[in-house]
This record gives sequence, structure tokens and C-alpha cells, in this order.
Amino acid sequence: MTGSAALRLAVGVVLLEFVASVSSFVAGTLLPLIEHDLTAAHQVQLLVTGGEIGMFAALPLSAWIVQRIPPARLMLAGLALSVIGSATSALSVDAWMFAGGRFIAGVAGGVLSVFGVTAAIHHLEDGLRAKVVAAMSAMWLIPSLVGPPATLALQHFIGWRLTLLAPIPLMLLARAFLLVGARSTSERVAPSSRAFLIPLGVTASVLLVGSEWWYLAPLALGAATVGYFALMPAGTAQMARGAPAAFAGLTLFGFGYFGANSLTTLLFTQSFGATLLQAGIALSTTSIAWAIVAPLAPRLRMLRHAPSIGMGTAATGTMLVSLLGLAGASWLAALCAWTLTGIGIGLSYPTHYLRATTAHTPAAAAQLATAAVTTESFGALAGATLGAGFGSLSTELGIGRGTAWLWAFSGFAMVLAFAAIAAARTAEKGQSTANTTI
Repeated sequence: MTGSAALRLAVGVVLLEFVASVSSFVAGTLLPLIEHDLTAAHQVQLLVTGGEIGMFAALPLSAWIVQRIPPARLMLAGLALSVIGSATSALSVDAWMFAGGRFIAGVAGGVLSVFGVTAAIHHLEDGLRAKVVAAMSAMWLIPSLVGPPATLALQHFIGWRLTLLAPIPLMLLARAFLLVGARSTSERVAPSSRAFLIPLGVTASVLLVGSEWWYLAPLALGAATVGYFALMPAGTAQMARGAPAAFAGLTLFGFGYFGANSLTTLLFTQSFGATLLQAGIALSTTSIAWAIVAPLAPRLRMLRHAPSIGMGTAATGTMLVSLLGLAGASWLAALCAWTLTGIGIGLSYPTHYLRATTAHTPAAAAQLATAAVTTESFGALAGATLGAGFGSLSTELGIGRGTAWLWAFSGFAMVLAFAAIAAARTAEKGQSTANTTI
């Protein structure tokens, strides 16, 4: 695909990332308010996992659906479900209803994300796709600068419920660009029944956290992991050199970074005593650092191992946040450490993502699209489930709520350290650095 059609598709994919960033900052900034208003101190895992569970309920069939339903019908159905789900969450009276709305929106988001990524992998030439990846990182900059204060200002005037609906117009615009730019593909991919273990396993884990059998929650996530590998290329579990290691690394990155990021405002308000505005600033900091460093990463060609160095830096920053909190340091000290995490992600992510999503044959596009959406999202879902569950169980574990978040961040840091090991194996043997940077 070339010309205006390729440009429209590229703009749609980038706008989709912009909408994701806006939605992330809105939900993350409002999380302490939602937790309080819905009396969900012991159900945080429901608040942060509903959308991701919905996405994974749709993913096993997403590639199959995308290949068989005309783009216009698919887009309209997805938009309708997105609006219905968002409205349900905004009208929720408890954590279960909130999670249900997020689940519905997540189902639509899963299908439409595969639709967009499939089109980008299949139709965009490598040079333009590389620019799209760089632009996607930059799309987190503006929301990170103005998102938290704008969200709090809007919440002050119209409340958190209506504020949750604010990203919908942007979402409609992004989907419209994708509809205009994308075309149907001819490849056929059979859905994997094992992939349904992901939503089933995670749902079981979330339910177990809120019960007397909470200690079985990790076993349920183990079942979800089996489903995850059904969607991954062969060799992912062994971190085989090349794309399999890249997918493994992205999953660990999603667990460590996005899992931690989903709990950032709770950590800063309850572990460091920060105000909601200060916690919002902390939520923005890593994304700002990521967005600034990501475009500079390709110029650092002398750093052949930039992906692994970046992930290692992110692990260090996250561990420092935990140690500073346990030592009683101020929120400003933690903010500096959290910024270091963002710098590391910005250095690692662009090259890492491209190595994972370069299709050597057209038939691989749909599989890579599903895998690309799955990797970070499954990691984020697993991280948020275990991290939020740990905080929700703080009373049962005999530790303070703030201390629980700090220990959770220590766990996230260790996972990011494993992501650095996987990142070191993302380049094929004999592959030059120049060929793997944007």
C-alpha cells in the first residue's frame, strides 16, 4: 500500500495509540477516586483488569473475525460495544459493574486492535512502519504532559464518571481513519481454543484473590499462561534468539512496567503520602521520559545492546522506587527514580518492538498482529492482577497498604530484569544494529 491510503492507515494506527494513552492517563489518574467511591479497597484487581480480560476474551477469535467480516461492519460493531462498555463503567455502582463495563469495551478493543495492527503489518512498507512505531511512542508525550491535571480539572467540574467518557470522540476519529485506510486480507488463520485459557485463567485468578482461597490465584494465572503460549510463535517460552525472544521480552516488559504503571497513583498516594495531583505527575513522568528518549534511541548506534541496557535501566529505576519508599524517602525522590524507568523503556522499546513485528512472509502478518497485541497486554494483565491482588490482601498478609504496593514494585523490578535478559537475545545472529533500529 502506498500514497494517501497508506498515510490514512498510518494516521489511524498512530491515533489509536494516542487514544490508548489518553484513556490510560484518565483511568490511572482517577483510580484512587474510583476505588474510594465504589468502596473497592479490597477489589482493586477488578478495577484494573476488566478491560484486559475482555480483550483476551476476544483475541482468540480476533484474527479469524478480522479476516471474515467486512471492515465497515466490524468497525461499527466495535464502536458500538466500546461506547456501551464505557457508559456501563461510568454508571457503575460497585466494582463488579465497573469491571463489567470495562470488559465489554475490552472485547471491542481486542478485535479492533488486531484489525489495525494486522493492516499495518500487512500493508505498510517497512520504512513507513518504522516511522509509525516512533510516532506511537511520541503519542504518549502530550497526554503525559496535560493528562493528569486536565483529568483532575475535568473531574472537578463534571465528576469522574463523565470524565471517563471524555476519550470517546478521539476513539471514534481513530477508528474512522482505520476504516478508510485498511483493506481486507486474504490470509486465513484458525482460532486457537487453548487461547481461551487466558481470560478464563485470569478471571479465576481475580475471583480467587477476593476469596478465602486467595493463595491459589497464581495457579490460575498458570493456566492463563498456557493459553498465552498458544498465541505466540514457537520458541517464545525458550526465548529463542530473534522474534521469539522479542515476544518473551515484551511480555515481561508488560508485566513489569504496565503492571507497575497501573498502580502508580495508588503507590504515590498511599506509600509516599502524595496528593492526587502529585501522583498524577508521577504517572506522567515515565511516559514523558519514554516519549522523549524513544526518538533518540536510533541515533545511539554504538549501543548495540540498547534493548537490554534499556530494560536493565528500567528495572533499576523501579527497584529504587521500592527501596526509597521502604526507607521513608519523599515522593520527589521516588519521582526521580520512576523517571529513570521511563528513560530505560524509551531506550529499549522501539528496536525491541520492531524486532518482534517484522513479518518475513505476508501470511505471518495476522499471527504477528495477534501476538503483538497479546504480548504486552498479557504481561500487563498478569502484572496488574498479581500487583493489585497483593495490595488488596494487605490486611490478610499483615502488612500496611502502602508497604504492600512497595513490595509489589520490587516484584515488578525483578520481572523487568528478566526482560533485559530476553532483550539481549532479540537480534538474529549476524544481524547488524543498523538494521534493527528505526
